[in-house]
Amino acid sequence: MSRRLHPVLTLIVCVGVSACSGLEPARITDGRRVPGNPIFVRANNDEVVWERAVDVVHDYQFEILRENRLDGILETKPKVGSGLFEPWQRETLGFNNRLESTLQSIRRRAIITVTPQEGGFLVGVEALKERENVLGVAENAQGQASFPENAELQRDLNLVVGQSAPSGWIPLGRDPVLEESIICRLRQAFSR
Repeated sequence: MSRRLHPVLTLIVCVGVSACSGLEPARITDGRRVPGNPIFVRANNDEVVWERAVDVVHDYQFEILRENRLDGILETKPKVGSGLFEPWQRETLGFNNRLESTLQSIRRRAIITVTPQEGGFLVGVEALKERENVLGVAENAQGQASFPENAELQRDLNLVVGQSAPSGWIPLGRDPVLEESIICRLRQAFSR
């Protein structure tokens, strides 16, 4: 029995390791600034540059919060980071980031800047990361909506109570792995 099980376990471990290694970035940055950010794009038509930047943002499944072509700013809505059990989501990159998003609510948003330069445009990416800070007590006890038999009847129909205060978000700084990935996608989009 163990002779048959050993090759199967080895295969499962190899597939798991190779799948997880595909989630890690090719190179590690210092966490401050991604090399090559912003990138220079040779183009005459600002419409094409803008639309390709929007397409790349949509590739990561971000929703656009605001678009200002005059100022050259494209900002996305914050998106809650995907965990280990959501491999189809693209905004969380790397095993460590996915594990963190599995254990703690993390959200990310991206800001793309398009600045005209002589002969083309500078396209910059800033990915910001935040951790949820639950300020109030979260009412998660079971049975809050049911009526206990040993208590007298109350006419209060608002027994189901949510969180006592809205969640806050703690800024964690920039996400260099996501920035590098978006920059790589932008380079590919502009090389066509």
